[in-house]
Amino acid sequence: MAVVAGGGGGLGRAAALDLARAGTRLALCDVDGEALAKTADDAGSAGAEVLSSVLDVRDPDALASFFAQVDDRFGSPGVLVNVVGGTFRSPFTELSAKGRDALVRTNFTWVVEATQQAARRMAATGTGGSIVMLTSIEAHRAAPGFAVYAAMKAALTHLARTLAVELGPAGIRVNCIAPDFVPTAGLEAVAGTVGSGERRAAASAGEEGEVGDRLTIPLGRKGRPEDVGSCVLFLASDLSAYVTGTTLHPDGGAWAASGWWDWPGEGFVTRPPAWVLDELSGPSPTPR
Repeated sequence: MAVVAGGGGGLGRAAALDLARAGTRLALCDVDGEALAKTADDAGSAGAEVLSSVLDVRDPDALASFFAQVDDRFGSPGVLVNVVGGTFRSPFTELSAKGRDALVRTNFTWVVEATQQAARRMAATGTGGSIVMLTSIEAHRAAPGFAVYAAMKAALTHLARTLAVELGPAGIRVNCIAPDFVPTAGLEAVAGTVGSGERRAAASAGEEGEVGDRLTIPLGRKGRPEDVGSCVLFLASDLSAYVTGTTLHPDGGAWAASGWWDWPGEGFVTRPPAWVLDELSGPSPTPR
């Protein structure tokens, strides 16, 4: 059976439904009760037995109580999927202590707690298990305006790598999934704060082949929740039985591109083409 922490909406919903269709029993938790109820209903319709609980995963007591419920209903989980995360844009020098601590709790601390809860149970059964952490492309590249968020995602990446070694003898696999922009309610809200190009990306979230996607993503489109859900299903299943300590990148090639843009008429270049530079270096550039 699988625990999906953050299984209500967005990427967690996609993961939960893919697992349900594969015949997995599910324990779902989320702070959004309405979204959680819908996902639980849809997973049940797909044939899964579902336990759901509304809670804030950042509360260690609530998280411990949830795992106790899982014990009573299903026994030890064979899979844990850590989904919950979040961020906001702020220059590093202006980030408050409260904001910093919120980013650490939302993107790192609770994951450590949930992973401990699951790993102890998996080790005790002697049958191992699979732990999957949702990180981000920002764990692997600079993220101006999101420094602490990116650092916490990078921390999860290294945590997974280390735990893959430490927990490997118990048969526990630990891996990460690092998507780029996938239009969900939470990510669209963040995108709307990051320049006109990202606001355009958020506004055109449902468009296939939007021009910004063709420039920056080799596969030419934004991610979809099911792109991430299928990666979760792979890492949860025996298809990945010999895969641990690594990261899957369902990002259409964005991380591989690392600054190479496919400009129309120019091909892949790492600098804007001459006509863009000419426009930017006109007689009255906009002050920055």
